[in-house]
Amino acid sequence: MTQNERLDFLVEEFKADSIDYKNVKTPSDISGKQTLLRSLMNIRMPRVMTREVLLVQDEYLKERVAEKGIVGLSDIPVVKPSISIWQGDITRLEVDAIVNAANSQMLGCFVPMHACIDNCIHTFAGVQLRLECNRQMNKNREKYGQDFEMPTAVPMLTPAYNLPSKYVIHIVGPIVYSGLTASLEKDLENCYLNTLNLCAENGIRSVAFCCISTGVFNFPKQRAAEIAVSTVEKWLNDHKGLMKRIIFNVFNDEDLEIYTTQYGSCIMATGGKCKRKKELL
Repeated sequence: MTQNERLDFLVEEFKADSIDYKNVKTPSDISGKQTLLRSLMNIRMPRVMTREVLLVQDEYLKERVAEKGIVGLSDIPVVKPSISIWQGDITRLEVDAIVNAANSQMLGCFVPMHACIDNCIHTFAGVQLRLECNRQMNKNREKYGQDFEMPTAVPMLTPAYNLPSKYVIHIVGPIVYSGLTASLEKDLENCYLNTLNLCAENGIRSVAFCCISTGVFNFPKQRAAEIAVSTVEKWLNDHKGLMKRIIFNVFNDEDLEIYTTQYGSCIMATGGKCKRKKELL
């Protein structure tokens, strides 16, 4: 199959698999078809898909990832030993693990085409990821009760399926409702500590952290970066030689400036010039 033929096949199969959208009109353009397919994947509850469809989905997603461009460790400069800052789409990174900012249900984002990292990771990993998350959550419910939700700062490890990374580490960050507290700061610190400890336990030697809790969870970006950097550096100092590379993955220019300021450096991997103001250099 060509990539366009895979897209056509998958759109029709995911429509047929849907309860509410079997008869939705398929757009004629490629962009419209891609949007419809992603939306159908986003809203699909965790359940088994046929092997034939999964094989085509996997081929399609691997090609989509290749089109975006895969970024390896050798492509990412370091700001100091074992630490990098990289601006871009985390689903492009060929590292041992990427960190997903998840919600307490741990099933990904169900909002069609939502721009959050949870949606993006689940989309390009494939529907197997939601099924695996659901399997692990069901095991937890058997142990802790049917109302179980994943606690803050407790990481869950899954395969990355069609992403360039080997694993995805899903973690629920603290939610800031009315103001920042010492308890919330400790929760964020534990997100980084527990994730790094999980990496050490599973032989994961390169990991890319997203900016945990700074999106819809409203954790102040500046303080979040300070906690992330200090926690990671202390962990590295206490666990020498265990981690080859820790990457702070940022997406927008504001986050990039915050993290580069932490290191007093404009070394980054965006392909452009340093975006920081001269007075910060």
